[in-house]
Amino acid sequence: MPDPIEVLRAQAAGVPPAPPEMEAYLEKVRTGAYAVTDEDVEALKASGFSEDAIFEQTVACAVVAGLRRLEAAARVIG
Repeated sequence: MPDPIEVLRAQAAGVPPAPPEMEAYLEKVRTGAYAVTDEDVEALKASGFSEDAIFEQTVACAVVAGLRRLEAAARVIG
């Protein structure tokens, strides 16, 4: 059975790079996801991004940020 963390890592790595126009939004996801609003998503949709593209980039960004935090915690604990 594959390691679930490695599966997540591989899936996130398989997402194409985000367009530059999404960078401010993805930085908000990385550093303060609790502050992401419907208006943030609506602005991306108004810029021409599909809900699927926004979702894919959001999830990939959140997974990578979570894995980095997990690795940092493991270094501190271990």
